[in-house]
Amino acid sequence: MAHADPYPEQMTSHDPALSLRQAVAQRPVLIDGGLATTLELLGHDISGDLWSAQMLIDRPDAIVEAHRAFFAAGAEVATTATYQATFDGFAAHGIERAETAQLMRTGVSLARQAASEVSDRATWVVASLGPYGAMLADGSEYHGRYGLTVGELRDFHRPRLEVLAAAGADVLAFETVPNAYEVEAVLMEMDGTGIDCWVSVSIEGSRMRSGEPLADVAAMVGDVDEVIAFGINCSTPSDASAAVATAARSGKPVVIYPNSGEGWDAANREWVSTDSAALFPVARWTAEGARLVGGCCRVTPSDISAMAVQLAE
Repeated sequence: MAHADPYPEQMTSHDPALSLRQAVAQRPVLIDGGLATTLELLGHDISGDLWSAQMLIDRPDAIVEAHRAFFAAGAEVATTATYQATFDGFAAHGIERAETAQLMRTGVSLARQAASEVSDRATWVVASLGPYGAMLADGSEYHGRYGLTVGELRDFHRPRLEVLAAAGADVLAFETVPNAYEVEAVLMEMDGTGIDCWVSVSIEGSRMRSGEPLADVAAMVGDVDEVIAFGINCSTPSDASAAVATAARSGKPVVIYPNSGEGWDAANREWVSTDSAALFPVARWTAEGARLVGGCCRVTPSDISAMAVQLAE
């Protein structure tokens, strides 16, 4: 049975005074933190392979509550609960394509609902698109060894980026991309569309998770006008911080939102500590070219609040 969108279609329309592209050209913008983490803190079980996307089906109201928590902490950008929302992933749970597309649109509507309640600052809604490895739900986004061609990855990304682009999000965010050929696939799909996006990759040290130098990947994005920012997410704070200057070589504003310093143990489906110095040096990031800053997995609204204080200073 199809799940109705709890928010009317007009909730997806949005005409901010400045686009996110224009805003980051003027000043740093604070994005949110770990949406799934916040849902867990609110008492919800998202341990299944649909992760936070399960809440699009079960508890859309909880997603709004999580977005509200980040806005209350000072965030200006809400990233939608669609990271794990894919046609293949939902199909494995018996959900047909039309309903899957509606669930993706609902993710944008829920973020827009929370954003519409913020009156003291500009807000934007960014539609999250995880990498192919996220759909596999086996930790593949942390090594990137899929064995797929660029063409096959384009075929994977195209249907949902088309749905999310039409759903009223301000920007599309291709997140946690672990390898160069998936970045290439995303860029080929976005080039010439006129749709704003950011591309953020996952690294270990100065290299992509699959081993390619980050500097080589940064050089790939410079000529694609649709990319409003390039950077790093879901990597340790120390690795991400060290990589800001390299990401800036793309010629694009840098987006940086590391995780808490913990690593994902896919076999046991739990987070384990890997970075003993989980610091978020926002002033350093912005000095080196970052214009979109925030956090990823295990980064809470209180962490975002601390970043907001740093930005204000």
